[in-house]
Amino acid sequence: MDFPPNEGLEQEEVDERVDEAIANNDVVLFMKGTELMPQCGYSRRALGLIDQYRDEYETVDVLESLDEYRTALERHSGWETIPQTFVDGEFVGGSDVLAELEERDELAETLDAV
Repeated sequence: MDFPPNEGLEQEEVDERVDEAIANNDVVLFMKGTELMPQCGYSRRALGLIDQYRDEYETVDVLESLDEYRTALERHSGWETIPQTFVDGEFVGGSDVLAELEERDELAETLDAV
């Protein structure tokens, strides 16, 4: 059986997906993998931090078109790294920033979970 290589999505489609996810969700996490199967430690860490305070939030698996997602996200955040968290349309940061907010007891408030 022959599997063609994953050619990913067009940049324009990814741009639209990112714009819509940020605009239509209170909290959205762009991550490598899924909630059930995170594919990197940073994504797993971000997921765990958000899970402490939010029952409902959106996750987007960027692995389908990693380069295109990096480009689209950089337009919104200025960062290329994944994961990235947005709250109410505003960029918050990656797993390290979420961890810093947690250490300062500010993560619940940042996630509008209080």
